[in-house]
Amino acid sequence: MTIEQNVRIIVADQNNASYSVPGLPVAEAQALASKLQSRLHALNDLQLTLKHIHWNVVGPKFISVHEMLDPMVEQARAMADEIAERMATMGVEPIGTPGDLVATRTWEDYPIGRAQAAEHLAALDLVFDGVISGHRDVMNEAGKVDAVVEDILIGQIKELEKSQWFVRSHLIDNDGNLASAGADSAKQAAQQGLEVDKALD
Repeated sequence: MTIEQNVRIIVADQNNASYSVPGLPVAEAQALASKLQSRLHALNDLQLTLKHIHWNVVGPKFISVHEMLDPMVEQARAMADEIAERMATMGVEPIGTPGDLVATRTWEDYPIGRAQAAEHLAALDLVFDGVISGHRDVMNEAGKVDAVVEDILIGQIKELEKSQWFVRSHLIDNDGNLASAGADSAKQAAQQGLEVDKALD
């Protein structure tokens, strides 16, 4: 752990309250909330990524993808708000600053600029993979500590998976093969998406 990370933990501890919700010990609440912080950052990153794609998608499928993404942006914003408010309710300070997001995230920055719909959607599929997997990990931990957080995450996972289904529906051929399958990075997924799209044309 770096000095910067240690300082961030100390500052966070100083800014946390000395209470939690009834029936949930302060130490357990703070430990769970630290995991929720990663979900808050993931959702804030997701909404920015979705808006970036909304602005930068080009080609014949522009309008359908452009219009599909705005409701997903609003959904991610609402989810981030729900997570942050639960953290605050538990007596823990939610951190929503861009600097902390960039300093602590464990995933790559979205690398695709102006590009065809198939490229963006294949890369976005991997973004959803990461957000949903992270949510599931914290959901499993929350189930041992706080059913309220578990319930929040279950509801969010359901909606995130539905959004991913919308994305994937553009990437699946008639045999059920997913264009982004097996990709190790967003750039690789984008390339695979473009190749499959050209083959289908």
